Amino acid sequence: MRPRALTSVALLLAVLLAGCGGSGGEAQIGGGVGTLAPTSTGPPDGTSDTTTGPQPTTRPPATARPGPAPTSPPATAPTPPPTPPPPESGLADVDIRLTRIATGFSDPLAMAVRPNDGALYIAERRGRVRAVRNGSIDDTAVLDIGGDVGGSGDSGLLGMTFSPDGGRLYVNYTDGNNDSHIVEFVMAGGNADPATRREVLFVDQPYSNNKGGHLAFGPDGRLYIGLGDGGGGGDPQDNGQSLNRLLGKMLRIDPRPDIGSPYTVPADNPFVGQGDARPEIWAYGLRNPWRYSFDRLTGDLWIGDIGQNAREEIDYTPVGARGGQNYGWARLEGSRTYSGAAPSNAVPPIFDYPRAGGNCAVTGGYVYRGNRIPDLAGAYVYADRCVGQVQALRQSGGRVVDQRSLEASARPITSFGQDGAGELYVLSGDSLLRIDPA
Repeated sequence: MRPRALTSVALLLAVLLAGCGGSGGEAQIGGGVGTLAPTSTGPPDGTSDTTTGPQPTTRPPATARPGPAPTSPPATAPTPPPTPPPPESGLADVDIRLTRIATGFSDPLAMAVRPNDGALYIAERRGRVRAVRNGSIDDTAVLDIGGDVGGSGDSGLLGMTFSPDGGRLYVNYTDGNNDSHIVEFVMAGGNADPATRREVLFVDQPYSNNKGGHLAFGPDGRLYIGLGDGGGGGDPQDNGQSLNRLLGKMLRIDPRPDIGSPYTVPADNPFVGQGDARPEIWAYGLRNPWRYSFDRLTGDLWIGDIGQNAREEIDYTPVGARGGQNYGWARLEGSRTYSGAAPSNAVPPIFDYPRAGGNCAVTGGYVYRGNRIPDLAGAYVYADRCVGQVQALRQSGGRVVDQRSLEASARPITSFGQDGAGELYVLSGDSLLRIDPA
């Protein structure tokens, strides 16, 4: 009986070992390569500037990313950023298409979502905010400030965002004098109550271009405001490098009032108490940060900064950075010298590309954190407005390790959007498109 019992056990083990040895009605721009005809003037692209700087010279690669200006030492060391999981596949495996979700907008420039609200909110240049629900645009505007919006060149209702609790809507627009306004409205149901209008920040603008315009709350709950250098070609007022001016900067504020002020400056901003430097400044040396975003998983900051006439730039700052970064404009345009000597504390772009082959203006996007396209997870998605080809790159340790076109396009690409699930969208012409797996 013992030999037969041993044989049965051996057979059962063989079966278990073998088992362990085994190894998952919307219009489309088909094939991933269709295009939409340009029907919109699109966002600021910098092409109106006629001032040409010195012949660009290649900037030697940095061996380490410089830190912030030494004038603003932090009180404590920053928290190390979390390490995202390594990508499971290269970008060559990504295959996408653009699916038209809604059409009929008038020059849409920005998209935002509201917590616990399934609508997609779209800002139109002329001053309306409209909601898309289940593929249809609501008949009634969420907000209409067309009577306040005006100006020429890079003007209009340029950006918007909701407070982290969804109770307030913040918009960034220009008036008839081309000056910038950051304004708060209280949400009443699904609409912004015009009677609650409260101006948070006013910025005098010297020229008609390079307004920036984007707004976003960071993972720290602060409101980040991107302002261009004010235009004029080549930053003639040197706003980008002047710490006593708000233009050419990324600002960081708490938009709720303080005593005697319509907003509060966070005490840990890098230039608080630093002479005549404006305490609202978080980073500087930007030409026209049209679109920027925070990685919803890691908190890293990505900025698409539109160039002058030679280079388009993408800047990257990991979470935990203390602010004070100098991105170099107008001494540098991307990775190349533009005018004068490069600042000793300049932070080089993580990626830049030439204005060649029809490129005219970078449209910054988002790091993909959705579930529909697993091969794209962790990649930063962006485009050039004029070429309209959706692009993606991956970084590791602050350096690009993979970059390529995703072979889907729409012209022009004026902005990207991200919904509550991390899926990405494109604004082009009069349409809202979603990035889908092919």
